Amino acid sequence: MKGFRDFVLRGNLIELAVAFIIGAAFAALVTAFTRVIMELLAKAGGAPNFDEWQPWGMTTIGPFITAFFAFLIMAFVVYFFIVKPYEHAKERYFPAEPEAETVDPNTELLTQIRDSLRARP
Repeated sequence: MKGFRDFVLRGNLIELAVAFIIGAAFAALVTAFTRVIMELLAKAGGAPNFDEWQPWGMTTIGPFITAFFAFLIMAFVVYFFIVKPYEHAKERYFPAEPEAETVDPNTELLTQIRDSLRARP
């Protein structure tokens, strides 16, 4: 029982559960926004729903095209409203610290040997 308790109370499991719940809620939000965009496109230039389109008698092409456009809209929303602002905020409020140049101990030792050989008369 102790092993199960440790597994459940492990920090990573809780963080993953929270991320999953937030991700599901965010997916619902983005899906609703995509529907709004699709509806606006339908009002502007005809229904952007290709579900009934069946070229060459193939019934799966239309739903695929509708899903493809929905994916593009969702990708656009996620990139320009989530990823770009996050990157901008990260750069602005948490600037990357310059990495300290680490010197390999062997290189440093060889440099000292070289300098001591040069210093000889």
